[in-house]
Amino acid sequence: MRDVKQTKDVPQTDAVVENVKRRHEPLIHITKRNQMSMLHAVLLRVGAIVCSVIVMALLILVLAKENPFTVLASMIEGVFGDPRRIWRLFSNTAILLCIALALTPAFKMKFWNCGGEGQILVGSLMAAALMFFIGDSIPLPILWILIFITSIVAGAVWGLIPAIFKAKWNTNETLFTLMMNYIALQLVTFFLKMFGNSQGNLDPMPQFAFPKIFNGSYFLNILVIALICVAMYIYLGYSKHGYEISVVGESERTAKYIGIRVPKVIIRTMLISGGLCGFVGMLLVANGSCSVTTTITGGQGFTAILVSWLGKFNPLYMILTSFLVIFLQQGTSYMGDIYRLDTSLADIFIGIVLLFIIGCEFFINYKVNFRKKASDVTAGKEAVH
Repeated sequence: MRDVKQTKDVPQTDAVVENVKRRHEPLIHITKRNQMSMLHAVLLRVGAIVCSVIVMALLILVLAKENPFTVLASMIEGVFGDPRRIWRLFSNTAILLCIALALTPAFKMKFWNCGGEGQILVGSLMAAALMFFIGDSIPLPILWILIFITSIVAGAVWGLIPAIFKAKWNTNETLFTLMMNYIALQLVTFFLKMFGNSQGNLDPMPQFAFPKIFNGSYFLNILVIALICVAMYIYLGYSKHGYEISVVGESERTAKYIGIRVPKVIIRTMLISGGLCGFVGMLLVANGSCSVTTTITGGQGFTAILVSWLGKFNPLYMILTSFLVIFLQQGTSYMGDIYRLDTSLADIFIGIVLLFIIGCEFFINYKVNFRKKASDVTAGKEAVH
């Protein structure tokens, strides 16, 4: 009888232990998904954009007291309303894409280069300084060559400085590159105070602008940056350097074990990253007003970080994310002007869309699991037995 009683108590003891474990288990826990199908991922992203548009429509109805369909339609008009707006859309998309392409090799290596703003500023400063000091004394083609070389070198040096400190002394590259932004900003400010006009601005020098193709200054940017995008795709995906960047990003110990010189990869990658940012600075000056200001970047050095991340460090995906960001910026700006909305409301709309997209990426990569009920656990065990 004693043995029978002990045998009957065993299942009860197991149930008590299982119940205690279940109580201590968190209500919600997050696990990494193995892989979501392409169709489901696309549908989830489309659903996120639709939800963000619905939220925007509700805000327009409540805060602006306007017809949300009319207001949202004005965004499309502000982007595709006439050929000039369309060219500006593609030109700004190309510039943002080029900055994202410049930052991507460093990010893929897990070197968090937040210094795109500063690297663009020093590139634009060198371009404007050459136009200002020696533009009238040398032939125009030679001036363009000098501007091309010095802007890229200036941006590369601005990226090289934090790379050396990271490679030699393992400094924090995020803080270092951010501080380099402020130094570049002060250099531009000093240049404008010394050589600018009474308003502290540098007078435009359109006589030194790069030649226009098809009677437009935007086409050259789009063409050149399209070639850079293809080259970066090949470089990251099919070259030895791209392979080394991926390995260093995955594990520095593994990279060292298989013979990759990590400091050399860090320095080389940041030279490329900074040089491309300097190239963007040159484009902003030579294909723009041929002048330099402290706001010439427009914060795109930071926006490009989001573009690169949303594009999963893939240059082809980044074309779409760059287009989306510029579409939102240009469309909400026009919408705000037409309906006299506060500029902060337009920024809120952009934030809503990006928030939904980022949240969507989270659910694509991770799965939210809830704690199972006791009845579900019991049913599962019975099924096993």
